[in-house]
Amino acid sequence: MHTLIQPVTLLLIIMVGYAFKRFGLFGPRDYRVLQTAEFDLILPGAIIYSFATQPHDIRLLWISLFGFAAAAVPPMLIFLFARHRPVSQRAFIMLNGAGFNVGCFCFPVLQAFYGSAALVPAAMFDVGNCIMVAAGTNVLTQTLLHIAPGMTLAEQHAGDAPTLPYRRPSDRDAKRLARRTLGRRIVRGFVSSVSFDVYMVMIVLMIAGVRIPSGIADIAQPFANANSLCAMLMVGMLMDVPAGSADVRAVAEVLLWRLPCGIAFAAAAWFLLPFGAEVRQAVALCCLAPIAVFSTMFTDKVLGNARLAGFSLALTAVVSLTLMTVARMALLG
Repeated sequence: MHTLIQPVTLLLIIMVGYAFKRFGLFGPRDYRVLQTAEFDLILPGAIIYSFATQPHDIRLLWISLFGFAAAAVPPMLIFLFARHRPVSQRAFIMLNGAGFNVGCFCFPVLQAFYGSAALVPAAMFDVGNCIMVAAGTNVLTQTLLHIAPGMTLAEQHAGDAPTLPYRRPSDRDAKRLARRTLGRRIVRGFVSSVSFDVYMVMIVLMIAGVRIPSGIADIAQPFANANSLCAMLMVGMLMDVPAGSADVRAVAEVLLWRLPCGIAFAAAAWFLLPFGAEVRQAVALCCLAPIAVFSTMFTDKVLGNARLAGFSLALTAVVSLTLMTVARMALLG
């Protein structure tokens, strides 16, 4: 019974966030305030607390490589297999069919399941995953589908073609300018993510053998403790009902991509990673995580559909919480 209490509590917090918005206690855009606090304060604090209080073996960088592969392979497969679909559908599936919500979702769930020690492999997984979700998947989607940044697909008059019209620059100077623009976009995407920046600092300190002072851990602890409540509440505030059957089909297609890929990578983590059972359990559960909040933001910017983005995140969060609970009970049993 104790195994079910914690995931049910997290699910109830999600429902409370939705109910508060539904009955007007939260405004439709109030999630952005909590989102800013989560990404710029709470999650970075949880990352620092994990690195400061738990030993991080440099061998765990293999988990970071595994996390990168788990987030990078699916969008490439989606691009290939959905090559005859309209660009708007391809963009939605590529942005939401891959990448994992580790910091805002897996951190609190794993902490509830296994304690703070489980945050170590989760953080290392998220280092690789964050390369894609913080900027990589968005840049990959825009580049492969020839989507200009800064405007929605409707503003770019996207039709039913699989990509937007694109003319490859033939002039050498034009090619150089295009490469510089792409490079600046990638760097800006990474640098603007506080969580990614904190991860990089922690990795450098880990490789250099520098131990974080206990005082820093004491400062970071309140932020880490707030992660479960704030992350689940934010998911509930993002939740919304779909606008119609087309939205339902779009989200169902995302699930049809996420579930097989997630289960396959979870199995690979359990059977192939050369670590103890506790580490492999944590990584396997990370592979079942829902859509990253970054993906919902990019979806809103590319498609201009915050309702669909929020519904997708909330639904996959509920599905993921169910899968993670079942997987944990199976591994314990």
